[in-house]
Amino acid sequence: MFSFLKINRNIRSIRRYWNIVRVLSQYGFDNALEMLGLSDVAARGRHLFKRGALDLSRYTSAERMRMALEELGPTFVKLGQILSTRPDIIPAPFVVEFEKLQDHVASFSFDDLRDQIESELGASVEELFEVIDHVPLAAASIAQVHRARLKGGEEVVVKVRRPGVVKLVESDISAMMALAQLAERHISGSELYEPVAVMREFARTIRREMDFSREGHTIEKFRDNFKSTHWMHFPHVYWSHSSRGVLTMEYIDGIKVSDLASLQKAGLDRKVIAQRGADAFLEMVLKHGFFHGDPHPGNVFILPENRICLLDYGIVGRIDESLTSFLSDIIIAIVNRDMDQVISLLLFAGDISDSLDIRSLKRDLSHFVDGYYEVPLSDIEVGRMLLEFIEIITLYNIRIQPDLMLLAKSLVIVEGMGRSLNPDFDMVEHVRPFMEKALRRKMSPKNIYKDLSMVLSSYSSLARNLPRDLKEIINRLNRNKFKIDLEHRGLDKFNADFDRSMNRLSSSLILAALIIGSSIIMQTEKGPQFLGFPVLAFMGYVVAGLLGLWLVYAIIRSGRM
Repeated sequence: MFSFLKINRNIRSIRRYWNIVRVLSQYGFDNALEMLGLSDVAARGRHLFKRGALDLSRYTSAERMRMALEELGPTFVKLGQILSTRPDIIPAPFVVEFEKLQDHVASFSFDDLRDQIESELGASVEELFEVIDHVPLAAASIAQVHRARLKGGEEVVVKVRRPGVVKLVESDISAMMALAQLAERHISGSELYEPVAVMREFARTIRREMDFSREGHTIEKFRDNFKSTHWMHFPHVYWSHSSRGVLTMEYIDGIKVSDLASLQKAGLDRKVIAQRGADAFLEMVLKHGFFHGDPHPGNVFILPENRICLLDYGIVGRIDESLTSFLSDIIIAIVNRDMDQVISLLLFAGDISDSLDIRSLKRDLSHFVDGYYEVPLSDIEVGRMLLEFIEIITLYNIRIQPDLMLLAKSLVIVEGMGRSLNPDFDMVEHVRPFMEKALRRKMSPKNIYKDLSMVLSSYSSLARNLPRDLKEIINRLNRNKFKIDLEHRGLDKFNADFDRSMNRLSSSLILAALIIGSSIIMQTEKGPQFLGFPVLAFMGYVVAGLLGLWLVYAIIRSGRM
């Protein structure tokens, strides 16, 4: 039974894999397929996959890739959205295009909704809800949301996972992982970007997003972090009506933060809202190390008394103590214009390449700092400054943690909302007290003692393990069991091309032998005759002709004459 299910899953993955190849070829990415070692597939695609009326010359490669992701469906749209927060991995034009990706999907029927709810919660819709709207409030690639009322009269929203989306996503992940492995195997320099590791991280992210029970626990964690902050509100989760595929939450009747006219009409204070929003986000980052990763205006509602409520907790970021310390040290070094310290921190915290040009990096960072020299603090956009800093270091292939990228993007959104609510909004003034607290905490005797203890513990562990490790290496050398594994990159494509050339050469030799042998038999005029010619010679010529036609067709189809 399990073997049969596994075979079915593998067949689905293979079908999806070929569909991905078809779409990439359709949008003109044959060169990318060839780089992945799929030159035969790319050549076949040029002849078999029709591109229709699409004029590829009108679009940039980034635009074509965005359109390809949209055609491939929800999993690839999610991948593009996540990659749009990773300028350290993809070029700037692709970041801009991927930011445009949206979920354009039709809502599924109420009958499917009913089946999903009853399957997940083990009871009928009539038993669970007094009423539930048939028309969804919103529909996305993974789920759709309906308004409802519980038996006790509570107004709620029900988030229901789309039928079949788990199988589709798993199939897509298998195909994506296969392509990522091909990229690491065939594309020189891809190890710097670790495509397989990126795909594993994406798989973890989207699987967490499809598990609505995780989102429910995330909401409760945020509520617990802000339990003493009366002006922050988080939706109540009804666990009796929730599962991994269904999430029932309190209905929030508020005003979108971007609806300035309604805020004004309701008598709400936009300046207070901007201040509280900035303080809440900075507290998430610098105090709790756990922040909302998608705070766009559609996910921020304002309630009476200028209270703030956040929605959609599918994407969250985590900033641990070491990353918080790194941010503090970077900011101090930039303020002091100490580029040597900035570079030292980057070398310590980031993944760097062996070819890093430190002198050029120092020059570009100095120009970056000079650009903000004597600029009034109120005119500095902290989020964009952080993005500009990240853009510089990614030019030198210095990779930093994905959560820092997500933080920079989120900070830009929060700062933009603050300035739209209050034109005099100054993020620097909000950041300063949090940074001062972080620095005092870092320089406190307790923290210094903790750091010293960790350093001493590390050296103590090294001192204990070093003799044993050296002894193990010497023993392996003495037993001739010391091995060094060497990995050759890019040889698979060479081997495939070499095998193909040898096959063609062998076919050519057989073709020549058939022609020569048939000609010799033709001269002997012995054996059975057909129309006055020896039958064996006639058959040899026919086979040689067919083999020659096949060989010419194969060469033309490959696109390499």
